[in-house]
Amino acid sequence: MTQTISKTMTLEEFLQQPETQPPQEYINGHIFTKPMPQGQHSTIQGELVTTINSIIKKPQIAWAFPELRCTFADKSIVPDVAVFSWENLPVNEDGTIANQFLSAPDWIIEILSPNPQMSLVTKKIVHCLTNGTQMGWLIDPNHKLIFTYTSNSHPLYFEKESELIPVPHFAQDLQITLGDIFNWLKVKR
Repeated sequence: MTQTISKTMTLEEFLQQPETQPPQEYINGHIFTKPMPQGQHSTIQGELVTTINSIIKKPQIAWAFPELRCTFADKSIVPDVAVFSWENLPVNEDGTIANQFLSAPDWIIEILSPNPQMSLVTKKIVHCLTNGTQMGWLIDPNHKLIFTYTSNSHPLYFEKESELIPVPHFAQDLQITLGDIFNWLKVKR
């Protein structure tokens, strides 16, 4: 379960603290410790990053990152997967990827853990959408559901294995179904 840590500090003070494992997030003046990913969460996260990057990274369309700190609009969050379009990647003067990401991802993906605070996860997605994110996914492994969020429509949910899950426009070459995602959890012996 997400644990709230009762410390009063500013975002700037929070960002001066050393990183922790599991990561902490700064939301509305409160510090939250993310739950440690378990097997299903970790499997889906790893496979998603690999699958998304196999389609969009080499042609320099976008780049998917696991557990990347994103600090913007007075919050500092660590989405399970943050995808940035190529033109929005922060880059150092020497052309290397920057360490600090100070804007909302173009696509945020959150995966519910066994004891989640769904309202907190949903608020993170809405915060991102309010600050420029094109799409958010909320994956619920326990109920085999995926919710999608965009800033210009109501949330949609998908529960049939054959359903193609919508992706942001920049990732249109990624064709993935609910069944594809949840089949990653099956162990073949």
